[in-house]
Amino acid sequence: MRSGHRLGRRFGWFWAAYGTSALGTWLAFGAFPLIAVQVLHAGPAEVAALSSVGAAVGAAVAVPLGPWTEFRRKRQVLIAMDLMRFAALLTVPAAFALGALTFLQLLLVSVVVAAADITFRAASGAYLKNLLPAEDLLVANARFESTAWTITIVGPPLGGAAIGLLGPVATVVADAVSHLLSALGIRATGGHEPRPERRKAARVRAGDLLDGWRYILSDTALRPLFFNTVLFNGLVMAVQPLLAVQMLGQLGFAPWQYGLAFAAPSIGGLLGSRLARPLVTRFGQHRVLVAAGSLRAVWPIGLAFLGPGTGGLLLVIGVEFGLILCCGVFNPVHATYRLHRIVTDRVTRTLTAWAVTTKATTALLTALWGVLGSLLGPRTAVGLAGALLLATPLLLRRREEALPAEPKPARNRA
Repeated sequence: MRSGHRLGRRFGWFWAAYGTSALGTWLAFGAFPLIAVQVLHAGPAEVAALSSVGAAVGAAVAVPLGPWTEFRRKRQVLIAMDLMRFAALLTVPAAFALGALTFLQLLLVSVVVAAADITFRAASGAYLKNLLPAEDLLVANARFESTAWTITIVGPPLGGAAIGLLGPVATVVADAVSHLLSALGIRATGGHEPRPERRKAARVRAGDLLDGWRYILSDTALRPLFFNTVLFNGLVMAVQPLLAVQMLGQLGFAPWQYGLAFAAPSIGGLLGSRLARPLVTRFGQHRVLVAAGSLRAVWPIGLAFLGPGTGGLLLVIGVEFGLILCCGVFNPVHATYRLHRIVTDRVTRTLTAWAVTTKATTALLTALWGVLGSLLGPRTAVGLAGALLLATPLLLRRREEALPAEPKPARNRA
């Protein structure tokens, strides 16, 4: 590692751009449903479509962008995706000011933002791998993780206050501006990025769309990790609506108690992200990955025993703290391990396939658990998800495997 873990000016700008964009997103969290209800008088089905349909269609749109992005300079792609989100989001306050805002526009903007977000995240992984040496990737990913949890703690309260004072449209403006500032920050990273080798075929072929999945499924280390993370994330997110129904409805928790139950444990993410590098230094990357990935699966089953009152509130806070602490360790180690295993000329396509599958699986499992919650009751459905999560560590390989050989870099034709 570099002395003092100084990752340089270019990473500093990239890190600042990430934090600015993430803060804007959290400030506007929940703004679209509020606009749909308060301004457009949308019903429950339309509000649900904003998150489910928008995310699903956005993920589908992002699929062909993976191969397209792979063979372009990633910094240019990152700036383009930020500007795309800035322009799309800015149409909402513009249309609102003109009295021309429609539900269809909100839905289209959510699709564009979802697709741009997936593409940005995939390109940022490839850019980070080119920006820093391999030994610095864990420090960088731990800083991103720490920033993400910090913003998760402070963003929603600030966003709620802004919505209360200025209305939800104002927070959409803040989100748009954050992406513009992010684009400027990424541009300020400067430096030379080599042009990726161009393929013989200039156009993206239909078969290219599956390259990311082919690469994941052919790698004996990535394949089980892929199924583990997709299933884990999907099951954890699937029970969130059921917990809201159970806590706010059946058990009579106040909204502030519900918010506290899921905001306060985010401190565990900060702690976990700071523990990631020391743990890897002492025990090794693969052992920490398997241990944290296994420990995070044991917590959610506790939510099946949720009851009313202070005891129930403390139970949720304790379970969520343990879960988020383990995720805070696992996430940066997982992100680093994944970048180490994926060869440079496949990073964007592979990360795009990973993100698209995660979003699609989460949407599917959320819908399925909604049905199970109606048939079996929220408590039983939450317990079933917790029981299935206990099996997810079986997908983690206990044996460490050698890294794949990187292809020889092509001569730069730029």
